[in-house]
Amino acid sequence: MPKANRLYFIDAVRAFAILMMLQGHFIDTLINPIYRDSSNISYNIWSYFRGITAPTFFTISGLVFTYLLLRAYAKGNDKPRIKKGLFRGLLLIVIGYSLRINIFSWLQGSFNSYFLVIDVLQCIGLSLILLVGLHTLFKRHTYLFSIVLFTLGCICFVSEPLYRNLSLETVPMLIANYFTKANGSVFTVLPWLGYSAFGAFISTVFFRHVHRDRFKLITNMTFFVVGYLLVYQSSPFLIALSDITNIELFKMSANYNYLFSRLGNVLILFGIFYSLERFLKQSIILKIGEKTLSIYVIHFILLYGSFTGYGLKRYLNKSLNPTEVIIGAIVFMIVVCFFSFFYVRTNTYLYFHLSRFYDKLKGHKKKRDS
Repeated sequence: MPKANRLYFIDAVRAFAILMMLQGHFIDTLINPIYRDSSNISYNIWSYFRGITAPTFFTISGLVFTYLLLRAYAKGNDKPRIKKGLFRGLLLIVIGYSLRINIFSWLQGSFNSYFLVIDVLQCIGLSLILLVGLHTLFKRHTYLFSIVLFTLGCICFVSEPLYRNLSLETVPMLIANYFTKANGSVFTVLPWLGYSAFGAFISTVFFRHVHRDRFKLITNMTFFVVGYLLVYQSSPFLIALSDITNIELFKMSANYNYLFSRLGNVLILFGIFYSLERFLKQSIILKIGEKTLSIYVIHFILLYGSFTGYGLKRYLNKSLNPTEVIIGAIVFMIVVCFFSFFYVRTNTYLYFHLSRFYDKLKGHKKKRDS
C-alpha cells in the first residue's frame, strides 16, 4: 500500500482560488460598467485570472476528494469515506439552493424561479456524488479508473459545442437548470464535471506514485509542460485531429477552446504551488484553504444578500470606480476571512456534526419504526 502523504499544496491552491473568487465577485458586481475597458491591460489581466478561479475549484475538488477515497480504500475501509462523500455532495447541493432563498419575499408569498438557479456548489456537489459512483464501480481496477476519469474529462470538453446552446424547454426547470443556462444558471454540470474528472485523474497518479523518489520534481515539470501545451497547443492539436479523422466536432471545439486552455492554467498554478509547498506549511494560507465552504457562504450573504435580500449589491451595485472597488475588495476579503476564522468552524467540523445529527435522526426513526 502506498505511503499516505498529505498534499499541502492542495490547501494552498484552494486558498488562492477562494481569495480570487472573493475579489472577483466583489469587483465584478460593484464596479461601474464604464470602467470595463477591454483595451486596458490591467482590466484584461484581472479578467483573465478571474477566469481561472472556477476551473481551479472544480479541479481541486475532484483531486482532493478522490485522493481521500483512494487512501481510505487502500486502508481497507472506504465505506465511511463513501458515506461522507455522498453526504457532502448532498449538503453542497442543499446549501447552493438555500443561498438563493429570500426569506422576506417568501414570507410575503412571493416566489420566483431564481431559487432554482444552479451555481458552483450544486455542480461540485453533484460531481462528488458521480465520483463516488465511479469509485465504487472501478476501485478494484485503479488503472481502468484512471482511464475512465481521463476519458470522461475529454468527452465533457470536446463535446461542449453540442450542448453549448442547449435549452431543454420541455424538461422541468429543476432538472433542466443543471444542463442549460437558458433559465439563468451560472454553472451547469457540463462541462464543469470535466474539470472534476481531470482532478480525480490527477489524484490517481498522485496516489500511485507520490511516495516515489523524485516524484515531486517530475510532477512539477509535467504540470508546467502539459499546462503550457494545453494553453498554447491544444487548439492546433484539435484541428489536426479533425483533419486526420474528418470529425468536425474537434474543429468546433478548437474554435472556442476555453476549456482545455483553462485546464492548462490550472496545471501551471498547481506547479507553482507544489514547487513552493515546503514554504507554505503552517502558514495562514493553509488555514484559509480549510475554510473554503464557510468563506463562500459568508461572502454570498454579505455581497448578494442571501436569505434577507440585503447585501452590498443592493446598495452599491455597479457604482464604484476602480480605486474604490480595489480598496473595497481588499477590505471585503479581510472581513470575510475574519468572520470565517473566528465565528465559523472548519468545513470538517461542520460536516462531522451535521453527519452526526443525520445519524441521530436515522436512529430515532428506526426506534420509532420498531
